Amino acid sequence: MSKPGFRLRARIAVPLLAAVASLLLPTSAVGAQAPPRGAAAHVPVVFVHGYNADPGVWGGLREDFKADGYTDAELFSFGYDTHRSVNEVLAGELAAYVEGVKRRTGADRVDLVAHSFGSLVTRWYVKFDAAGQASVAHWVSLAGPNHGTGTAWACALWDQACRDMTPGSYVQKGLAAGDETPGSVRYATWWSNCDEVINPDSSVPLTGATNNAAGCLDHNELLGDDAVSRGVRAFLRS
Repeated sequence: MSKPGFRLRARIAVPLLAAVASLLLPTSAVGAQAPPRGAAAHVPVVFVHGYNADPGVWGGLREDFKADGYTDAELFSFGYDTHRSVNEVLAGELAAYVEGVKRRTGADRVDLVAHSFGSLVTRWYVKFDAAGQASVAHWVSLAGPNHGTGTAWACALWDQACRDMTPGSYVQKGLAAGDETPGSVRYATWWSNCDEVINPDSSVPLTGATNNAAGCLDHNELLGDDAVSRGVRAFLRS
């Protein structure tokens, strides 16, 4: 059994030690609160690949972003079946994916970086989804068939995505109607004058976007070009 005097001294010592410890905390810790779970230091980036591709195409660009200070928890790659319709299926799937990224990270908006056919999927989402413009800060298109490409006629007979990419298709007409770059979203494109897939080259730039000439690069070389990567990352910081 402990003595009454000892219990009294203990009751006095505990709060006294706590008070002393509080004086030893750094000033920056006073009143500090832990960030919300999943909070991101950067606007999360969602990469959207092109036709007949998969999220693996973004490996090099993801590494560049990580070298810039992004973490894996801020970089996302949307994977999807590229043989389906932009407006009836894929834009809706992207919308659900973006909402999931926002919930996971606690962010209000994301940045979208798309290659080729992915440009149409992301544009349709931004332009026509109820939450699209409010959920996107920056939109980037690398070699996107933004006004259609004649090469898509080669597979249009049997493939819906190819039909969507043909000049004058329902998707192309819908995206071209009215404002090509609606809302407060910041838009940028990169195009090449040696692109063997996008025909004509002038299909890529959009009215109201920051349109960048990437030089003489093949269609897929825009994914790994250092100058394009630097330009994209600088644009997302703007």
